[in-house]
Amino acid sequence: MESLSETTWDVIIAGTGLSQSLLALALSRSGKKVLHVDKNDYYGGADAALSLQEADSWVKGVNSESNPSLFENASITHRRQSSSEVDHPPADPRLGFSRAYSLSLSPQLIYTRSSLLSALVSSKVYRQLEFLAVGSWWIFENTASTSASGSGTAAPRCDVFLGSGRLSRIPGGREDVFADKTIDLKSKRTLMKFLKLVTDEEALVTILEEWGETPLTDFLTCYCNIVPRLQPPLVALTLSPEPPESTPTSYALPRIRRHLTSIGVFGPGFGSVIPKWGGMAEIAQVACRAGAVGGGVYILNNGVDGLDVLNMELLDDVSAYVDDAAAPFKVQLHSGEDINVKVVVGRHQDLPPPLRLSENPLRRNAVTASVSIISSPLKTLFPVVAEGAPPPAVAVVYFPNGTLSPPSASTAESHPVYIMVHSTDTGECPTGQCVLYASIRATGAAGEYSYHVLDSAVQTLLRSLEDEPSTPEVLWTLHYTRLAVSEPEKNISLAGGSKGNLLRFSDPKLDLAFDDGMLEDVRGVWRKITGETEGFLMFEERGESGEDDVEET
Repeated sequence: MESLSETTWDVIIAGTGLSQSLLALALSRSGKKVLHVDKNDYYGGADAALSLQEADSWVKGVNSESNPSLFENASITHRRQSSSEVDHPPADPRLGFSRAYSLSLSPQLIYTRSSLLSALVSSKVYRQLEFLAVGSWWIFENTASTSASGSGTAAPRCDVFLGSGRLSRIPGGREDVFADKTIDLKSKRTLMKFLKLVTDEEALVTILEEWGETPLTDFLTCYCNIVPRLQPPLVALTLSPEPPESTPTSYALPRIRRHLTSIGVFGPGFGSVIPKWGGMAEIAQVACRAGAVGGGVYILNNGVDGLDVLNMELLDDVSAYVDDAAAPFKVQLHSGEDINVKVVVGRHQDLPPPLRLSENPLRRNAVTASVSIISSPLKTLFPVVAEGAPPPAVAVVYFPNGTLSPPSASTAESHPVYIMVHSTDTGECPTGQCVLYASIRATGAAGEYSYHVLDSAVQTLLRSLEDEPSTPEVLWTLHYTRLAVSEPEKNISLAGGSKGNLLRFSDPKLDLAFDDGMLEDVRGVWRKITGETEGFLMFEERGESGEDDVEET
């Protein structure tokens, strides 16, 4: 077998994030020589799922100034046993061993109508994946705010009471609205008209032309006549990181439609799923394995350190050289090897410094997040919501902005908090525990205030679940801030120009649901490399050999 340096590679893919891994999968039957490298010693990049030990190492790497990353300000806290005999008591014994956990850095829902699921089926890798249903959606309401409706109606709810507020289950569709005895008949009719409107594609186009730039709250109040008290459950379905008064109707209505029209596609009672064993990281790893079956070579802990131009004449057009023996680049790997490459692809943090950012870096958005391991399974949050529905493995909890601050507070949190609750069925924690993924738009210096709000949301949620057999406690928490540029460039600048064979993927968006635009980015890069327009991630059966025969590098 030729060494890396003796081979002329058609493509080198830097990083094993979801975009790069899907590209490797798409190229797996193209006949191209693909080298796929990652500076990390684990798969997934910004989409990785980590054990406890890996999380400790990851935090150190994030906080190192020399390590470019989409993350910053990472820290880990443990609940420790009380002890007067030692200065640093051991961690709570209820915390399992390191590899009993697979904690996602980028937890996302996948709606059942997402093109990603179709691509996983057409590429045949779905057999290597297991998907779990997302069940109930919940909303937290302050007691003070819920008592001052002024409309004579109560919010749709299935209540779990606590001292200062309650959790209410958000109706999943028309049947739930009709069955809810806390909503008066007039309000039910109003909600039904809204649900009919938002699921009518033709009517929705007309509405967005007139109301698209209007804040969602104004549209719901002025056009739909939905009383303010009934609006927050609808807002929750948008998964918007902004407060409703700052969320445009053009953003919100398509997302509410996505949610409602996805319910029932694969079965009753749910409209979205997650992959078992670590979410998007599992898809990335399965895609990489399929790439290896197709002849791709994978090397972890060995990223791209540098790049030299060998032939300037071959830089302008991929199609001019992709099938030619010559290569325009010499790439230096972290291991010290130099390799000849025709196409270089990656996200900016996976590429050497001269190629990471354009001369005018674009504005960066940020979300503050926490991952908390809980001592209880929180079964209260996972009811089976419809006859024949699968047991849910994920619940979504929405805290509207302002609900986590006491009435006497001089300031309130300005953005909503979402918590995705993953049960032990996800394979992300030991039996008898669960994992909470909380997030909020980053605010304040270094996100400190946002961290406080997230901790408050987690504790408020745990205190609200009075039916749990034991008092749930936080055993371990990871805090971090995640970044993304607002509108990243598709190509990397080299010598003052944009070159078609240096391709950079967009930073992943900060959405809590998978954005099909990522798959379109991958399709675009695949087209540039292969020159094909049809057949993206559409494969025939391989025969008897299969992924299990792969020998990992």
